[in-house]
Amino acid sequence: MTFSLPLPDLHDRTFVVTGATSGIGQATAAALAGAGAHVVLAVRDAAKGERVAATLGGDTEVRALDLADLSSVRSFAAGWDFPIDVLINNAGVSVPERRVSADGYELQLATNHLGPFALTNLLLPHVTGRVVTLASLAERAARLDLDDLQRERTPYKEFGVYAGTKLANLLFTAELQRRLHAVGSPVRAMAAHPGFVSTNIGQEGGPVARAMTRLLAQSPADGALPVLHAALADLPGDSFSGPQHLLHMRGGAEVIARSGKAKDAAVAARLWSLSEELTGTRFPLGATEETAAPEV
Repeated sequence: MTFSLPLPDLHDRTFVVTGATSGIGQATAAALAGAGAHVVLAVRDAAKGERVAATLGGDTEVRALDLADLSSVRSFAAGWDFPIDVLINNAGVSVPERRVSADGYELQLATNHLGPFALTNLLLPHVTGRVVTLASLAERAARLDLDDLQRERTPYKEFGVYAGTKLANLLFTAELQRRLHAVGSPVRAMAAHPGFVSTNIGQEGGPVARAMTRLLAQSPADGALPVLHAALADLPGDSFSGPQHLLHMRGGAEVIARSGKAKDAAVAARLWSLSEELTGTRFPLGATEETAAPEV
């Protein structure tokens, strides 16, 4: 199923968008607010969030959230007391050297996977519709070592670590959907790949990066289309949305394929268990034998 603007009327619906102060997150928030939704910008810099919200119009609010700090994630969730139609786990980072989060975890893993994992589990009792997590076709190049998630023994290479977190996002989505289905929840877990989007990283890089960005990259508004597709289109749970054209790198939105690694249920279950240990959060909806992870 393809997807395009304009969006349907979203009055009386609430969306939480993490990392909504720039790029794809800001474009997603702008599209949702423009369609009448109540949009919560969950952002690390609340002052910047207020400035961005002022440009969006519509019904918006800003709440502080640092996904690289589990105490911030818990505070955000503890302050929530009304239904969420769609939680959009958009925020993510890519850093050139190994750094650690406030909790001592490798920063890309903490921000791109562990923070969204904890946030989703803590907010899930309030979610009525969908959880959308931004992944990437970079997952196809990933080697995710579950015995060294923190990259303490494996040499640190920025893209390799980033790709691993995007594979983790797809594995998380698959296992979350399995658990939701097991307890009969109507909530759907979805993933989205925004394609090749123009960012400050590409524009400020070397001549090759700048040329590729200028010639091939699409705007954040176009990159938001697969996210909106995952959030709003009539799709089954665990769907993966991405652009339609240029090898799923730009233009429109449709359901796309993922690698075999991203379909490995045993790895997804083990990653879930490890993530529970690292974050201290668990699947909150009617935990039963049916929701327990399969034997690995």
